[in-house]
Amino acid sequence: MRVDKRKVVIVGTGMVGMSYAYSLLNQSVCDELVLIDVNKTRAIGEAMDLNHGLAFANASMTIYAGEYSDCADADIVVICAGVAQKPGETRLDLLKRNAQVFRSIIDPVTSSGFNGIFLVATNPVDIMTRITCVLSGFNPRRVLGSGTALDTARLRYLLGEYLKVDPRNVHAYVMGEHGDSEFAPWSQALLATKPILELCGENDAVCRERLDQIEEEVRTAAYKIIEAKNATYYGIGMALTRITKAILGDEHSVLTVSAMLRGDFGQRDVFVGAPCIINQNGIQKVLPLSLTDEEMEKMNKSCDTLRESFEGIF
Repeated sequence: MRVDKRKVVIVGTGMVGMSYAYSLLNQSVCDELVLIDVNKTRAIGEAMDLNHGLAFANASMTIYAGEYSDCADADIVVICAGVAQKPGETRLDLLKRNAQVFRSIIDPVTSSGFNGIFLVATNPVDIMTRITCVLSGFNPRRVLGSGTALDTARLRYLLGEYLKVDPRNVHAYVMGEHGDSEFAPWSQALLATKPILELCGENDAVCRERLDQIEEEVRTAAYKIIEAKNATYYGIGMALTRITKAILGDEHSVLTVSAMLRGDFGQRDVFVGAPCIINQNGIQKVLPLSLTDEEMEKMNKSCDTLRESFEGIF
């Protein structure tokens, strides 16, 4: 008989938090799901709504609106709370407002006795993840952000369309800031085991031009979605679910999350999107990649951007 229950706490029941909760329910990822929001009435309503669909789910799940004290025995606390990004606004524009929100969240979570893993979704996610690490005092391995996981999924989707193959057979990453300085290291992009740059062949100029367009589409995708429907939430909800499954299942999966670099890619003390091996303890290690000189310059630029923004807050 199973005694140990997989418990996830979501702080923030906005569209991102609830898209994540809905995805968790549909994929039966955890046994206990707690919703926390400054608007307790909303959290209660969201819990009711999800519970009414349990009869159609593949497994049972206990779902309820809770308090920060409920974080004490949680495996993962996922922070989705914060101010939403407005049309035309960059993720870094959100920084000062969301930094203040996090000060009111992290302390009561850690005061509960929580000793699990923090997963951050709030933008600008790389900096908010670092703020979470600083405020909590947790080992950086147990604090990670959604990083460029969604950007990587967008990249693989668009490459799959371009190459006319299943995106699950495309192995490529988006690295750096989850924002305007992110980049796709094409030297590491593969279709199965074939380097994508080798597929270009005689049409190298045309191929590189299309790859550059795809990279730009990935970088600006959120702006287009926000302009069209005011917010993005389904994709990130599913990305958070994938990360959660890797943690709870002790999968040792490689995902591009926001992690602290400690000498990786020549950088230190900065949280940034990079391929990491994820298991039940959080980040086992950052996966070393052989980036080109041009790609290393882009990584350095992205890290510098994040470091400067963080230092403006702390």
